[in-house]
Amino acid sequence: MLHVAILGSTGSIGVNTLQVIAHHPEKLKVVALSAGSNVSLLCEQAARFRPEVVCIGDQSLARELKNNLDPSIRIVVGEEGLQTCASWPSADAVVVAIVGSAGLPPTCAAARAGKRICLANKEALVAGGQLVMNLVRQHQATLLPIDSEHSAIFQCLAGNNAPLNRIYLTASGGPFRNASIEQLSQVKPADALRHPNWNMGAKVTIDSATLMNKGLEVIEAHWLFGLTWQQIQVVVHPQSVIHSMVEFIDGSILAQLGAPDMRLPIQVALMHPERWPSPATKLNLLELAELTFEAPDTTRFPCLELAYAAGKAGGTMPVVLNAANEVAVQLFLQHQLAFTSIPKVVETCMARHQLEEATDISIIMATDKQARQDAAQVAAHLR
Repeated sequence: MLHVAILGSTGSIGVNTLQVIAHHPEKLKVVALSAGSNVSLLCEQAARFRPEVVCIGDQSLARELKNNLDPSIRIVVGEEGLQTCASWPSADAVVVAIVGSAGLPPTCAAARAGKRICLANKEALVAGGQLVMNLVRQHQATLLPIDSEHSAIFQCLAGNNAPLNRIYLTASGGPFRNASIEQLSQVKPADALRHPNWNMGAKVTIDSATLMNKGLEVIEAHWLFGLTWQQIQVVVHPQSVIHSMVEFIDGSILAQLGAPDMRLPIQVALMHPERWPSPATKLNLLELAELTFEAPDTTRFPCLELAYAAGKAGGTMPVVLNAANEVAVQLFLQHQLAFTSIPKVVETCMARHQLEEATDISIIMATDKQARQDAAQVAAHLR
C-alpha cells in the first residue's frame, strides 16, 4: 500500500490523482490533502478519502474547514502547513500539483524528507532546479515527472542507457496556432482558455496558448534528464497523441503515445516501476486521421525563445522568467493586459535583472518577489 500526500488536491491534477487512487483502493491510500481556498471541495475530498492531515492555504477558512471535518483529521494552514503535508511521516509519495513558484518550498520539504516526489509543478524546477536536484540527491529522495511530456521521456528512457542525440518535446500549439499577429493582439481571456485538447487550470492553459508552458518544460527537462539546451527540441504536434520522443545516437526514435488524459502520467509516477490497469482514456489508433508536426513560430510566440534564453543564462534568470510570467498571465486573465503584452513584460524584466546564483531558497524567493514587483510596474506602462 502506497500512502500519498496531494498538494493542490482541488485543482485539475489533484482531482485526477484522486480518481487514480479511487481506481486502486487496495494499492493507494490518501494520507494528506491540501488546497488554497476551495474549502467546500476539500471537505468533500476529506470526507471520502479520510486523510490524516488537511491543509488550507487561506488561514481565514480554517474555522470553516474545522467545522466540516471529522475531528480526528489534523488541520494545518498556510505555507508551513503545506510543508507539513509535504513531509508527513506516513506519506510515501507526495504529488506536487500546486501552480506556480509556491510549489518550490514544499517540493524542497518533500525532498529533505526523502519522499517519492511526483512533480506536476514545473515551476519548482524552473526557479530552483539546482537546489531541488541537490536536495533529491542528498536525501535519497525520488523525483518522477507528472507532466505528460516529461513522463513520456521518462517512459522512453526507462531501462535504456544508450547515448541520446536529443529529445523532442511536443506542443499542441494551443488555440491560436494559426492566428496572425493582428488576431493575437485581439485575444480575450475566454478565447485563450479554450484549449483544443486538454482540460487544465487557467494559468497553465494561458501558458499553453503563449507557448510559455513549453518553454518552462524545456527548463524542466534540462534538470530532470541532465540534457544540454541543444539536446532539447520543441515540435508542434496539434493532435497531442505523441506526448514526446527520444532520439538515440544511432538515429532511432522512441515515442510514447496516449490519449490526452493526465490520469495516465499520474499513475505512471505513482506506480513506477509497475504497470496497472488505468482509468485513463484508451487511445484507439484506428480513429487517428493523421499525426502531423511543425516547427514552433517564435515570432508570433516569443515566450519559447525567452525561456531558452533564461535557461542558458542560468542562475536567477529563470526565476525572473517564471515570476514575471505569472504576474503577466494573472493581469491578462483580469483583462488588465493584452495577450501579446505577456512576453513583453517577461522580456523587459529579464533585461533589467542582475544575475545571481540560485542555489539558496532565500535568494530564489527574494528574486521571485522583486521580479513580481518589477512585472507589475512594467505591465502598468503597457496598458
